[in-house]
Amino acid sequence: MLSVATINVSQENSMESVRATMERQTARRTRTDVTQMIESLFFSVKLAKDLSARCKGRALQLTDDEMQNIAQDLENALQNIYDDLGRIPASAFASNAYMDVLIKSQSMRGYSEADIPMNVTGSRPRRPFRDYDTPKLADFLQGMYHESHEYGGQIFNTLPEVAEYIEPVYDAFFCPLTNEIMTDPVTIQSGVTCDRRAIQEYIEKFPDSSEPFCCPVTKMPMQSKTVMSNASLKSVIEEWTMRNEAMRVRIARTALSLSTADTMVLEALHELKLLAKLRGKNRELMHKIGVTKFLARLLDNHSAQIQCDALELLCLLAEDEEGRDIIGKTKAIARTIKLLSSNTSVERHAAISFLLELSKSHLLLENIGSTPGIILILTTMKINNSDDPIASEKAGAVLKNLEKCTKNIKYMAESGYLEPLQSHLVDGSEETQMEMVSFLSELVQEQELTIDITRSTSEILIKMAHSCNPMFRKAAFDVLVQLSLHRPNSKMLVDVGAVPVMIEELFIRKVDDEPVNSMASAATVLANIVESGIDPDTTMVNKEGHVLTSKYSIYNFVHMLKCFMPDDLNLSIIRVLLALTELPKPLATVVSVIRENHRGHAIVELMSSPMEALSLAATRLLITLSPHIGHTIAERLCKTQGQPRKLVKSISHAGRITERQAAMAMLLAKLPYRNTSLNVALVREGAMPAILSAIKEVQNAAARSSRHAVLYMEGLVGALVRLTATLYSQEVLKVAMDHNLALVLTELLSGPAGSDEVQRLAAVGLENLSFLSIKLSQPPPDELLSKKNNILKLLKDSKAHRNKKSSHQQNVCLVHRGVCSPASTFCLLEAGAVEGLLGCLENDNVRVVEAALGALCTLLDERVDVEKSVAALSELDAARRVLSALRQHRQNVLWQKCFCVVEKLLEHGDDRCVREVTGDRVLPTALVSAFHRGDASTKQAAESILRRLHKMPDYSATYVSMEF
Repeated sequence: MLSVATINVSQENSMESVRATMERQTARRTRTDVTQMIESLFFSVKLAKDLSARCKGRALQLTDDEMQNIAQDLENALQNIYDDLGRIPASAFASNAYMDVLIKSQSMRGYSEADIPMNVTGSRPRRPFRDYDTPKLADFLQGMYHESHEYGGQIFNTLPEVAEYIEPVYDAFFCPLTNEIMTDPVTIQSGVTCDRRAIQEYIEKFPDSSEPFCCPVTKMPMQSKTVMSNASLKSVIEEWTMRNEAMRVRIARTALSLSTADTMVLEALHELKLLAKLRGKNRELMHKIGVTKFLARLLDNHSAQIQCDALELLCLLAEDEEGRDIIGKTKAIARTIKLLSSNTSVERHAAISFLLELSKSHLLLENIGSTPGIILILTTMKINNSDDPIASEKAGAVLKNLEKCTKNIKYMAESGYLEPLQSHLVDGSEETQMEMVSFLSELVQEQELTIDITRSTSEILIKMAHSCNPMFRKAAFDVLVQLSLHRPNSKMLVDVGAVPVMIEELFIRKVDDEPVNSMASAATVLANIVESGIDPDTTMVNKEGHVLTSKYSIYNFVHMLKCFMPDDLNLSIIRVLLALTELPKPLATVVSVIRENHRGHAIVELMSSPMEALSLAATRLLITLSPHIGHTIAERLCKTQGQPRKLVKSISHAGRITERQAAMAMLLAKLPYRNTSLNVALVREGAMPAILSAIKEVQNAAARSSRHAVLYMEGLVGALVRLTATLYSQEVLKVAMDHNLALVLTELLSGPAGSDEVQRLAAVGLENLSFLSIKLSQPPPDELLSKKNNILKLLKDSKAHRNKKSSHQQNVCLVHRGVCSPASTFCLLEAGAVEGLLGCLENDNVRVVEAALGALCTLLDERVDVEKSVAALSELDAARRVLSALRQHRQNVLWQKCFCVVEKLLEHGDDRCVREVTGDRVLPTALVSAFHRGDASTKQAAESILRRLHKMPDYSATYVSMEF
């Protein structure tokens, strides 16, 4: 390929030639109806000025910013008209007619002759276009879309045509080979000017230097392939290009602000996008004349296409830092949020692309992140990758840029996107780590978020908690306290070695100038970890091999319980002990340590703490320990001054039932029943009336609505039953008689609030009371014996007088062989409890059935008239119910009690009762099964009945030997 030589021609000579050509071409393009054009221009400008003045005057009185926007648009339109008119070619002023009209129009409007621009040969400089009037550009631009709308005989179809009309292009700018405006004009030997690229392609067609070639335009032969750069023309073209593009920007801006047609707005946006891509000066001009601000308004347009085009143009304008800063001062970011949630992928992609460009600016990061809802939408978009992979990828890129502002990391965490916070916490500087920990603490404390932490995050937090920096330690402990509440986090903390650190904080670490809050926090973290379900038998607490269930650990936990320690520390230690006592081995260790070191008094004292959570936890621990050291706890309660009174007061019902009330009542129900000291102390403090009053309140529907009502009721009934275990105390016996305790328990067998446990406890209480009936029953007067010889009348009288409390009428009980009443002798027949106890035999809960049978067996004791008792039971269909219970349940204790009742029915029952028992088909099978698999007592009871049924030989019979 031949090289092409380039020779620069003289700037001065070329400019003169180009200028002459431009003058001739401009003269041909100038309108002939000059008078009409000038009059129209000045008239339109006058109207625009008046409208602008009126809009500004009214805008000052309005709160809506729409009027101010209109006024600004008019100002911008006037500026465009002035600038455009100022670009009319100078040669047009050479016309005398043009000058006459101009002078006349200017003088009519107050302009002096000095304000009139001169032609290119004059000495007066050309003034800015804003000093002249022009046709109203709104009508000018809108009219070009209608074929019948002409301006001076000129019809426009596109916005570039309007720009070319105002800023005409010269023929000399066009390359004769490509018919396009030249970018690098060069002159060849024939004198023709072409674009460098076009002429080079033509010359390359003649590679042989000996081969002649002709000028592509004039066809004249040329001897040289050398081309000369036409720098002057190139400079003029560049100048014209700049003016033309600036004019196109202004025209498009005017079209945006004044047009109501979507098609024109779309064309203006398309024109602006092309110009924005060409050079940075066009983008600068767009910012300057208000295009950027207007684009933000277009994001609320009804047309989706306009919204997308506006976003694309905003993306182009946001490519430089200055443009992003200008966009950030508009409402574009806030208006983009709704487009992110659009159902159309095109709108979503345009919106996310725009935000991606903006997020590259450090100055806008906080502005973007603080916009309400934007980070939540971005995180949702990123997480839902399958819905829109493209949008998800770009959303991730935006979030990655937003991470550079620490506040945005917090916003992301609030939206559920925790990866940035945790990554900065792990890899950031000390200052960043401190800030991230503060964010994390704020999130988990104030907003109570459930956060799953990674292993690396857990390691950093443990490291910070173990450091010597007090600020780091406090921040880390605050976070760990909340994070450890989530069970997966607790197991993660165990894996990274959190337990030894917490144990060291509790047992070993002692810093004189550091507050004890870190110890309390460590105890709370440890309590959360132990309650999460880990295996305490394998959880190491130090390098010596001790585990959580070791005596070393439990001993230290128990000895940390002191009344003068902070309540939150005591609470956490008790929580640890409660969690450990759920397992048999650590429970035995806890009991052993407390018994050996007499530490039960501290737990009893903490039960009276004003902190409800601590009091509740201490009460629960005492309930857990009561089966093992119940008497010790009871004695400590009695010896603690005012404690029985506090117990009685705490179980009294006042308003809605609390968990603490239920726990206190349950403690009384779980402590050993036969502790006379505690029972007498409770009676002296008025426990009986307080408990009965509370039971009546619970039986109301309003009280039962509490979720603690069942537990509370069971505790109250248990407290009543514990009093029946020490009736040998005269004080307890008297209060039981005074409050008719047998009748109270009878009602609880089938009361409205009677759960299975309540029924069981009531049956146990009735059994305890019934044991005293034979002792308390007094021999009747002789005159009443004849009236009470019928057992059926006894049953009728007992029903008729069940609820009567008259002390003047005496009822003779043939079972107890004396005068009985529910209040004075606790007689089950007089109290009507037998029917309720028999009803309990149909319960599915074996413990309820067992307790009911225990109470019924007291009526078959050898000290009472068993025959009369069996007759009374037979009348109430006792045989069928007992056999049904025997058929349903197969426990040793239950078998033994059932067989006791059955044997008495067979021995003392009438013929009907015996037939009913012997006719049961299941009884023999149950007896054989009990004989095979029962314990010694059960086997003996079954054998006795089988012998009575002639199923086994009676070895006790006496045989007489006779000799024949």
